[in-house]
Amino acid sequence: MEDNNVVDFVSRGTIPDPLTDLLRSGARRLIMHAIEAEVHEFLSPYSDQCTKDGKAAVVRNGYHPERQVQTGLGPVTVKVPKVRSKTGKPITFHSALVPPYVRKAKSLEAALPWLYLKGISSGEMSAALSVLVGPEAKGLSASTISRLKQVWAQEYQGWRNKRLEKDRWVYIWADGIYSGLRGEDSKLSAA
Repeated sequence: MEDNNVVDFVSRGTIPDPLTDLLRSGARRLIMHAIEAEVHEFLSPYSDQCTKDGKAAVVRNGYHPERQVQTGLGPVTVKVPKVRSKTGKPITFHSALVPPYVRKAKSLEAALPWLYLKGISSGEMSAALSVLVGPEAKGLSASTISRLKQVWAQEYQGWRNKRLEKDRWVYIWADGIYSGLRGEDSKLSAA
């Protein structure tokens, strides 16, 4: 007998949800405007630099391939601009909002340990996330959870081995007994 505490809603991907679609398109536009502001700020120090023939030395050069970032709303398509230097010195633009190789929002990554601690097993995580995020929950497989569990174990081990001698700690120890006997007007407690 297999214990499975994830209820699979097969029709999740087929139910039209105009609110989620609107939120996702708004998020896409908001990310696009924020990245455009980042690249504009990145290029502003180079605006007065020119090549020998009088053209701009650092220019935009199209976009990196589109990629989907998994968010709580589901996947959001992101396009990050490329920057090219005509001077021969390599100049690279990296968005602080959507760094290279990022495929999941931090809030979604923070949900993974919470789901695991609440009893969703590694094998059931894909099904749980497809219910929460949608059928496009790619990159969140059982192997991802297993890899994250190893990272969490290393972080926990590092925390356990951390020396506490250099810090000052204040603590309070409280001990008590509560007797909830019926029929008494006054409660007994000792501390």
